[in-house]
Amino acid sequence: MPQAVAGPEIERLIQLLARMPGLGPRSARRAALQLIKKRDTLLGPLADAMRVAADRIIVCTSCGNVDTSDPCTICRDAERDPTTLVVVEDVSDLWALERSGAVKARYHVLGGVLSALDGVRPEHLNLASLVERVARPEVTEVILALNATVDGQTTAHYVTESIRHCSVKVTRLAHGVPVGGELDYLDEGTLSAAIRSRTAF
Repeated sequence: MPQAVAGPEIERLIQLLARMPGLGPRSARRAALQLIKKRDTLLGPLADAMRVAADRIIVCTSCGNVDTSDPCTICRDAERDPTTLVVVEDVSDLWALERSGAVKARYHVLGGVLSALDGVRPEHLNLASLVERVARPEVTEVILALNATVDGQTTAHYVTESIRHCSVKVTRLAHGVPVGGELDYLDEGTLSAAIRSRTAF
């Protein structure tokens, strides 16, 4: 066990930072040191922002996005296409799609994917409200924007079965060769998906 090099307050800061995705113990120590060095311009404002976020951030009861209002900013956006619903696993996926600017639709965050190994069953996901939303007359297409993992595809099949009684078109994101990708660097699964999903040129 490495010996503590600072007081308990600093060690606690390091331990909490180390829990963040992409930050190990070394990166957490560097981040903590940077915060401490810039206490007035970084640490204080960050602490204030986190305190405000902890008090005000809520989950949208309509789509499952996180925001400071309910319904969220995206659900309130009148310029969104109400006929299309994009189903994503997590808020991070919603944010990624928004950064791309590729779609101007409504979203539905499942809050995870079905996983027998992790004990995640349908009742643990935001599925019941999805079925309710898809059943609305204005919805004509559901885009399954789930990760191309075994659990993601299992969840996609389950969602498709759950909304089969609704008269909507169900589509999914294309899988295969990424833009700018070279075949030699792609794995066999990606190449197989690209061949199966080939389109006219």
